Amino acid sequence: MKDNWQEKIACATKCSRCDRKLGPKDQRIFSVYDHEPICMECKRKEEQRADYEEVSKRVIGECMADVELKYGDPEGYCYKHFYPHKCE
Repeated sequence: MKDNWQEKIACATKCSRCDRKLGPKDQRIFSVYDHEPICMECKRKEEQRADYEEVSKRVIGECMADVELKYGDPEGYCYKHFYPHKCE
């Protein structure tokens, strides 16, 4: 995943969860469950899941170990799981 993540989120044209069309200015973010781009509405639903906190902590740990970048790096893979991205 870390090899092609930029292509995957750069200009995703639809949410992988609900199939909602995503325009260039629509925010999208990676799901912590399957690392696919999703819309912000689906992200809000994801955050309501009982296991979200546990899964997101695990993703942060795995991500940092895999890519050896700081979590807060706005250009980093880890960051795209927790902060929205726009294709502009």
